[in-house]
Amino acid sequence: MLIYVHIPFCHRVCPYCSFYKHTPGGTSITGFIDALVAETKSRLSAHTGSQARTLYLGGGTPSMLSPAHLRRLFDGLKQSIDIAALDEVTLEANPATFDQRKATLFQELGVRRVSLGIQSFHPSTLKRLGREHSVEQAMESVETLRSAGMPSINIDLMFSIPGLDLQAWRQTLEIAIGLRPDHISAYNLTYEEDTAFFDQLAQGQLDADPDRDACQFFLGDELLSEAGYRHYETSNYARPGHESSHNQGYWRGEEYLGLGPSAVSTIGTTRSRNIPDTDQYVAMIKGIGHATCDSESLTPEALRIERTALLLRTKDGIPLDGLDPAKVDALIDEKLALSQDGRLVLSRDGSALVDAIVAELI
Repeated sequence: MLIYVHIPFCHRVCPYCSFYKHTPGGTSITGFIDALVAETKSRLSAHTGSQARTLYLGGGTPSMLSPAHLRRLFDGLKQSIDIAALDEVTLEANPATFDQRKATLFQELGVRRVSLGIQSFHPSTLKRLGREHSVEQAMESVETLRSAGMPSINIDLMFSIPGLDLQAWRQTLEIAIGLRPDHISAYNLTYEEDTAFFDQLAQGQLDADPDRDACQFFLGDELLSEAGYRHYETSNYARPGHESSHNQGYWRGEEYLGLGPSAVSTIGTTRSRNIPDTDQYVAMIKGIGHATCDSESLTPEALRIERTALLLRTKDGIPLDGLDPAKVDALIDEKLALSQDGRLVLSRDGSALVDAIVAELI
């Protein structure tokens, strides 16, 4: 089972981010952590037959927690989870929120993979994205983690941002590659509801450009592949042995337990979601022992469609069994996919059109 812990706090809310998040305000961080620990104990005791395999702390910005709060959180989690026995422990981090001392603490607490939300090495793009770190801080953060002995480091990058031309995207990629991280995620900007960017798009202040999307996707694939990174999922590249075990679990359809406000869980055929309100989350954990606000039973067909959509994004592809032969042949004829060991695997060109291909197949 995969375990995800949501830390909703950010110093600044980025205009493109649709995840539940907020500035700390008057929230008691200690009270929030105690609620997380209590939920972890309660939820895991209800699933004694499931063995935790990975732990992922996301947000928000988990790295903005103070050293004392990080220790309190991990000490609490270790009461229910044998962290040392997990396949992978990932912490999301903002370059502006940690120094050498805190990076060393990450390692001491059991974190073995840090995912840096850098997004860009282009100053004006960072400003447009609302990022609080500088280019220099971003570069230094990789070296800080490496000198602390962090076993695996990921850099998150974003492309097809309005105002980011191909040369600026190339510059960001070259800087990222030069820092020699173990993993690089390169995400196409998408406009999500309930974000400032979505509103600006509707008002004509920003634009979406499929040609720009494709051009920058292909440049990223070319440079990262040439640098020795394996393109193992539409948006993810890794050096051998540094693929994200946690994310691979999602794509394969493993059960996952989400802890914290707004976190989603899928256990068996039941999908549930915690309330997306930190204060109410804490109150519900204290009052009734859980913070579930809704749940649904997923049909076998719904699960099949979801797993098809996720697996098709990976280099493993999906089984040919059950697919429309005519649609499969058309994809192969158009060189968007190939048949490989009884599975349909997207080509490089097909990866750029994965969402449209999924919609056609299912």
